[in-house]
Amino acid sequence: MGRIVDTLSRRTLLTLPLAAAAQEIVFKADVNLVRLLVTVKNPAGELVGGLEQGDFRVTDNGAPQTISLFERRTAQPLSVALTLDISGSTATSIKYQSDSLLRFAKALFADGNPEDSAALITFNWEVVRRSDFTRRLNRLEGALRGIKSEAGTSLYDAILLSTDELKRREGRRVLVLITDGGDTTSSTDFHKALEAAHQADAVIYSILIVPITNDAGRNVGGENALTQFSNGTGGRVFLPTIGAELDKAFATILRDLRTQYLVGYYPKAVPLTKNRFHTVKVALTDPTLTAQTRTGYYGAAL
Repeated sequence: MGRIVDTLSRRTLLTLPLAAAAQEIVFKADVNLVRLLVTVKNPAGELVGGLEQGDFRVTDNGAPQTISLFERRTAQPLSVALTLDISGSTATSIKYQSDSLLRFAKALFADGNPEDSAALITFNWEVVRRSDFTRRLNRLEGALRGIKSEAGTSLYDAILLSTDELKRREGRRVLVLITDGGDTTSSTDFHKALEAAHQADAVIYSILIVPITNDAGRNVGGENALTQFSNGTGGRVFLPTIGAELDKAFATILRDLRTQYLVGYYPKAVPLTKNRFHTVKVALTDPTLTAQTRTGYYGAAL
């Protein structure tokens, strides 16, 4: 079993089980604002800026919603949880991962909102918060110094703790997950970790380092889990090799974060099911454009 360690407060993390889907029969209005960070791309996969509120359409469990909050290239501060896999299998690449992560943090702090910050969390068989949220690059650098790669991989526990840290932050919440594969030692499971990410309103960007191209040696289950975490929260998954491709992945994440739209609405006349998960869809009036955002949120149920 994995062990979760918070070096500052040693909190116990609590999650709730997923509910089963059921027939839609009840409608409900909710006063809580649902916030969606949206990335828009054209058919060539290029980021699209300059859109207006009227260009967006939102549905909640199929019911059209009225957009109450809209920001283009949102300037809300970023809180980024840099979550690094230091299990034994990462030993050969940990130095480059650490250096690349620091280059990303430096670029993050160099531009954007002066309140943008990052925290460092590492995981192997246990999850450790190495640095609280900060804008001081030397603090992150010091937290990375002396890290050793060893033991198993508590990936799901790491997502649980990282999103718990993000939940306390104002503004945009992002988890950048750097790992080489699946979970081997977590105390929690995939579904609870994914729900925790949704509850924290956190976007997950997953970077799979040094993927093994031989099908016999790849952790396909781990890759699929990373894809579901990222796609479900409005992020994306990268499959780079070590080296320049890792830096390129970080640069792409930064571009996404600098061109996001913030779209918010107060749920109204939403059909309820026995499933607490509400399915949210964002579309553009221009059918050639695609919107990338989280798939939904946990709210009221029958």
